[in-house]
Amino acid sequence: MWWGYTRTTTQSVRIIAVPPGEAPLWVREKWVGLTLPLTRFDSARSFPTVGVLSGPRTLVAQLWAHVRRRTDRTYGFPVDAVRAVEILDHASPEAAAWWRENASEFVLPKRYLVFHAEVCEVLRPEGIDRSISMPAKR
Repeated sequence: MWWGYTRTTTQSVRIIAVPPGEAPLWVREKWVGLTLPLTRFDSARSFPTVGVLSGPRTLVAQLWAHVRRRTDRTYGFPVDAVRAVEILDHASPEAAAWWRENASEFVLPKRYLVFHAEVCEVLRPEGIDRSISMPAKR
């Protein structure tokens, strides 16, 4: 989990392997194959994170843990937690319910789930030409 403000990007990630974490294996397996929109960065970065079961529950306690250097560092992609669980709900209502019941403090607006880079495939937006074209000389 990571906290912060939102900046919009048009890229998404597809979860290609079971993500590590504290959620039960059956819940983490349900993420595989889902496409999640990136809302903040379009490349992986290192973020301070806390466990959804073992870490501090409130935002203030999480910030205090970060100040005291009691957070982990996770290299990955932050995904809007509310949107991610909504997408998960379409694929597996049971797994989404687990998040809402057991980690509800992390499924709030302006909160992020960080998916490790090694379980993500970055998807380019369809219909956008990323090639650079130079203007013709006159």
